[in-house]
Amino acid sequence: MVINSEHLRELENEAIYIMREVAAQFEKKVILFSGGKDSIVLVHLAKKAFWPAKMPFSLLHIDTGHNFEETLKFRDDLANELGVELLVRYVEDSIKKGRATEEQGINASRNKSQSVTLLDAVDELKIDVAIGGGRRDEEKARAKERFFSHRNEFGQWDPKNQRPELWNIFNGRKNMGEHFRVFPISNWTELDVWQYIMNENINLPSLYYTHTRKIFKRNDVYLAWAPFMQLKPSEEVFEAEVRCRTIGDITCTGVTLSKAQTLEEIVAEIAATRVTERGGRYDDRRSEAAMEDRKKEGYF
Repeated sequence: MVINSEHLRELENEAIYIMREVAAQFEKKVILFSGGKDSIVLVHLAKKAFWPAKMPFSLLHIDTGHNFEETLKFRDDLANELGVELLVRYVEDSIKKGRATEEQGINASRNKSQSVTLLDAVDELKIDVAIGGGRRDEEKARAKERFFSHRNEFGQWDPKNQRPELWNIFNGRKNMGEHFRVFPISNWTELDVWQYIMNENINLPSLYYTHTRKIFKRNDVYLAWAPFMQLKPSEEVFEAEVRCRTIGDITCTGVTLSKAQTLEEIVAEIAATRVTERGGRYDDRRSEAAMEDRKKEGYF
């Protein structure tokens, strides 16, 4: 497969420029790290942006308590390897404090509750910018995001009240209590991300490659089975060869039937697919505006 390296280099240069702008304009800076491919690419870009110095960002993970074990191990190993500060805040703690409510029922998920835990972490840690791996091609709500996404004193996002971004000028000015989310890879597509990972030989959790896992099917989405997942009487757990295209909370991360065991095979599979990346995210099926509603409440 022919890869346009010049195109990838332009995307890389843009992302590195934005990360350096973040370092220059803000004090308390974190990368929102989930252990997914996009946040891993962010860390790789941050390393390149400030090499040979250590990147000036901590890693912040909002742990739902329902994460894949492979993701958590990868997170810890990467933080140790880089020698960067890893900050972890738990949705479970938010529930115990009465700050968030545990959903009940078959479709219960802690995904939405991450917003509460994240905003509490922003306040507690005095974070004034959180760098995320959101991309405009993922979902229509994310297509509205600027590179520098302003959040008010309540941590909320108003898509109609964002700063203009002319050429490569980014305005990070804010009032006390406000913060920014910054998305350096906004202009990347899913295929760009995978081609970059292959070009740079970036290490990923094993979940992204084909493996055998217990799964079940719900509303045309294959979901990984876990002991805390409730099943409908008509649903059956079975083993299949699958991989993840995007990784989040187990309760909302769809898996894909796949034979792709190498980066080359994954790139070829993504280039040929007609299903969007978030087409397998179960949480996006709750409503037409599910993602935008969550973002307005403070979601990633």
